[in-house]
Amino acid sequence: MNSLSLSLSLSLSLSACGGITGTSDDAGRTDAGAADAPAPDSASGPDSGLDAASVDAASSDAGAGPDATWGTCTVGTTPGVCIDVALCTGMHMSVAGLCPGPASIECCIPTTTPMSCDPTVMTQPNVGVAAQAAGVGGCPAGMLPVTSTLCVDTYEASLVQVNADGSTTEWSPFFTPPSTITVRALSRQGAVPQGYVSGVTAAAACTEAGKRLCTNTEWLRACQGSMGFTYPYGNTRMTSVCNDHRDVHPAIERFGTSASWIWSMLNDACINQLPMSLARTGDYAGCVSESGAHDMMGNLHEWTSDPAGTFRGGYYVDTVMNGPGCLYATTAHDTAHHDYSTGFRCCADH
Repeated sequence: MNSLSLSLSLSLSLSACGGITGTSDDAGRTDAGAADAPAPDSASGPDSGLDAASVDAASSDAGAGPDATWGTCTVGTTPGVCIDVALCTGMHMSVAGLCPGPASIECCIPTTTPMSCDPTVMTQPNVGVAAQAAGVGGCPAGMLPVTSTLCVDTYEASLVQVNADGSTTEWSPFFTPPSTITVRALSRQGAVPQGYVSGVTAAAACTEAGKRLCTNTEWLRACQGSMGFTYPYGNTRMTSVCNDHRDVHPAIERFGTSASWIWSMLNDACINQLPMSLARTGDYAGCVSESGAHDMMGNLHEWTSDPAGTFRGGYYVDTVMNGPGCLYATTAHDTAHHDYSTGFRCCADH
């Protein structure tokens, strides 16, 4: 391969959407299809960050021939260029299924994090996040009142491990807590919320915090408000007010294929570390219910206290298939289930 320096200077903010169409089921799976790919002879567009010569060079370097170009592509609202994955390095990521040509040609877009992720490393994004705020209206810390008898966590829960001496250390939100440790739920703004968590562990973490999982009725009241809205913010859906949609399924993006084996890998720690996936609590300022609870629609599914197993609200890929917004409910799994999409928040008596 010839030496090639590509200037992928795409200083664009990343949106919450991807670029491969697909539909997800309640376990986080999808029947994914590729979006229409650009024509092989299309030149790079004005927003791609690469000129036509660079695209030609990349195509030639990938073995496409000196006169061929693979064109441009878009992931959500982020423009990119179709090049060989070996050339998409540094602060860039490749997204499969958007480009013509060989399988090695993928859409290369800028990202705020490096492409690489080691699924064995327990990264700690919540170190340094501010402590829980004082409770509102007589509710416990991190909570606010929904009714005169009910408090709810303001934010989706993150976890700390409770050590033998009573001290706490951050638990990585990308790893399932084993049954051998004690974890406590916290409701903090700006934290990466805990995914990969079972209903059993979620209930125990709420109890450790002096709280409990919400019942289905309580959860719905907190999300829908006194008016019984379909969405936390009202009765009319407004796309991207919440972290509620992602065209490219994160498991497909993570593993670069839609082969059936990837659906047994949904606890992979890198899935929720992909760009444009799981958001920090409160990042979507408009995704707030009447009482002030954030992210009750989208971001992560949220376990309730249903002993048969129910999680609600949808997650960052889908808030439609099992009901719209607040009415979204998944009942296909028992409380031992966990994957990248499962999270929770706590309730308490007021």
